[in-house]
Amino acid sequence: MTESHGEPRPGPAGSDGEPVYADRVYRSVPGVISGVLLLAVAAWLIGDAAINGSGKTPWVALAAVPVFALPVIAYTLRPAVRADQRRLVVRNPLRTITAPWAAVDALRAGYSVELLAEGNKYQVWAVPVSLRQRKRAARARERGGQTHSSRLGMVFGAGGTPSGAGVQGSTDPNRAWSDQVVGVLQDMAERNASRPDAAGPIEVRWCWWIIAPTVAGLIALITVIAV
Repeated sequence: MTESHGEPRPGPAGSDGEPVYADRVYRSVPGVISGVLLLAVAAWLIGDAAINGSGKTPWVALAAVPVFALPVIAYTLRPAVRADQRRLVVRNPLRTITAPWAAVDALRAGYSVELLAEGNKYQVWAVPVSLRQRKRAARARERGGQTHSSRLGMVFGAGGTPSGAGVQGSTDPNRAWSDQVVGVLQDMAERNASRPDAAGPIEVRWCWWIIAPTVAGLIALITVIAV
């Protein structure tokens, strides 16, 4: 789905007669870019140490791969927010929170974006808050509501198409990117909470494919260095 400055174009009607919209996916593009660069630099340094190092240096370098690479992936490439008519899925570095809209109490953006649901509070890593962006948006509004383009985040639709101006589903591009995203998600929560298929408990799943190899790699690294 391509970028839309207003409401996304509806697809075919669902079984309840309501139009079906493509999933909305939000993530921090600068975070993804920094993660890719860090992994590239690490691959070069670790590869050089593994190939050209002497003694136990190659083994130390290989043992360090999961200890460095997996946390970088977890904190830069993995975070994302996906929303559809039934639920909100918040993918954080080490766990995934799946919240049906009926279970969502509120979303708010202070110094960070938070999901409030069933009496619990969850950080939303994929939508960072920029105070500089808020000040820029405030200046744009003071200049008469000129369009404010977000530099900190971008939107990816269901087809992976990037959007650089405003947030999909937001009617106020003169707000900081994080505030736009929160506004769209809060609106979706209020609009979809009464849907029969938007009910159910919150599910929290730990990302063991990152946690377990990282711990194992740390143990291996300590062992190689100590031996």
